Amino acid sequence: MHTRPNLAQKGFDRMTIRLRLAAAATLLLLGVPGALAAESFTGAQKKEIGEIVRQYLLDNPDVLLEVGQALDARQKQAEAEQRAAALQASAGQLYRSPHDHVAGNPQGDVTIVEFFDYNCGWCKKSFAEVVSLMDQDKNLRLVLKEFPIFGGDSDYAAMAAIAARKQGKYWELHSALFSHEGKVTAEAVDELAKQVGLDLDKLKADMKLPEVAQIIADNHALAQSLAISGTPAFVIDDKVSPGYLPADGLAAITAEIRAGGGCKLC
Repeated sequence: MHTRPNLAQKGFDRMTIRLRLAAAATLLLLGVPGALAAESFTGAQKKEIGEIVRQYLLDNPDVLLEVGQALDARQKQAEAEQRAAALQASAGQLYRSPHDHVAGNPQGDVTIVEFFDYNCGWCKKSFAEVVSLMDQDKNLRLVLKEFPIFGGDSDYAAMAAIAARKQGKYWELHSALFSHEGKVTAEAVDELAKQVGLDLDKLKADMKLPEVAQIIADNHALAQSLAISGTPAFVIDDKVSPGYLPADGLAAITAEIRAGGGCKLC
């Protein structure tokens, strides 16, 4: 009868075993395939390995930090690759959807796409920055993507803004919603809609159209493909910038794109 030799019988002393197992465990944590493929272990050996690895990591906590940093770098790389592929595949929907409001210069040489929520405080701050940038840069095109993520009132505001396009009042309502002090509730949306001259009954009827809900659903799917989960988020050509950016930050990216030969996707 053949028995499986233990590690010591294979010529390894206990210190060597510990070092090799610790290294192999680290490789496994880093996602290196086949790190322990050279050895086939019994249940008892696997238990011993677990104990050795646990003690090694307790004795060497810096290993966990290094592993965490490596995994974080790998995740960021994977996210960047996902975004690059999604940008190429969805450039038309991202930059040229007929359902989006376009502000600034419709024929501008650089396009900024913004994903936003009317109840996002940073989005409200970004609104003033984006308007300032458009005032300074007359060759800038802005595409606005309704991306409500803060619940029912945000959904209502997004639907109202989309429906306002049918009355030619999108920008007026958009500006009023971002200028509103405090939470943008459904009641606030109705009041602001009347203030900017919208027919409220028609607006509410248009908000119920299936296409309105579909636009928001499509924006969410697009955001997910680009690994965008929060607001605001800006896409400028092939660059995705999650989070708030002041006017000078946005201007720096647009200048970089122009210096590099102009938009590749937008």
